[in-house]
Amino acid sequence: MSAQFAAAPDGSADDASPATPAIELRRASKIFDTPGGGRYQALRDLDLTVGAGEFCAVVGPTGCGKSTTLTLVAGLESPTTGEVLVHGDPVHGIGDDVGFVFQNDAVFPWKTVLDNVLAGPRFRSRPLKQARAEARDWLRRVGLAGFEDRYPHQLSGGMRKRVALAQSLINEPRILLMDEPFSALDVQTRAIMSDELLSLWDLTKPAVVFVTHDLEEAIALADKVVVLTAGPATVKDVFPVHLPRPRTVQEIRFDRDFVDLYQQIWHSLRDEVDIAYSRTTAASVPSRGDS
Repeated sequence: MSAQFAAAPDGSADDASPATPAIELRRASKIFDTPGGGRYQALRDLDLTVGAGEFCAVVGPTGCGKSTTLTLVAGLESPTTGEVLVHGDPVHGIGDDVGFVFQNDAVFPWKTVLDNVLAGPRFRSRPLKQARAEARDWLRRVGLAGFEDRYPHQLSGGMRKRVALAQSLINEPRILLMDEPFSALDVQTRAIMSDELLSLWDLTKPAVVFVTHDLEEAIALADKVVVLTAGPATVKDVFPVHLPRPRTVQEIRFDRDFVDLYQQIWHSLRDEVDIAYSRTTAASVPSRGDS
């Protein structure tokens, strides 16, 4: 299928049309060489489409290739076979309009909160006065006004995540990749950060791919939930989430439709979790020749 483009005012076709997905993986496979000289397949013929402005959550058993999927979209890795496209164009390296929020803090520990947030605009050669004003504005949006001169070690885990969100969103990415960003937070802070994320996402509406092990979190945040198989990962099921927006993460969990959808997704995911677990336990059992 060829990518579709809308003609620019000068008659060129620089901008992808609204019909062009923000992200496409077409039969994407990824094989890694192992230190022992073997080969490990993380993804197998994975097909995934995320529309412009769509919030897609990806769930699957531990080690199934969820993070590898994000690195392919980000351009940090290339598929062994298949295609990865962003706004209709093949991915060849890291794109300027892609933001990545990692599981671990990716802030600069030697920089203040303000300097952390304005680092992206400064890297993109934005004038210092403009970059500083934008950084202060984004810190206000994430609730960190007044903390501009603090260092990361002086902040709580939730506050550092707010810095990381501001770092990414200040660059106005058209695509936002998130790899279990709230997994290290306590339950209460995690719920607050989820609500904060939805509010911030609504400001610029990037296409989001959000990897999580938390099924409730996936449903509460997303427009659709994608279930991956036990590795090598491929897409097993896609579940649209028709819960109304705007949402409050803590309250939406009591909605009857939420509960029904949770049961459907868990029924799909459970078998893959069992497969991955059985592989792990089988690998840990010593053979008869072992002492």
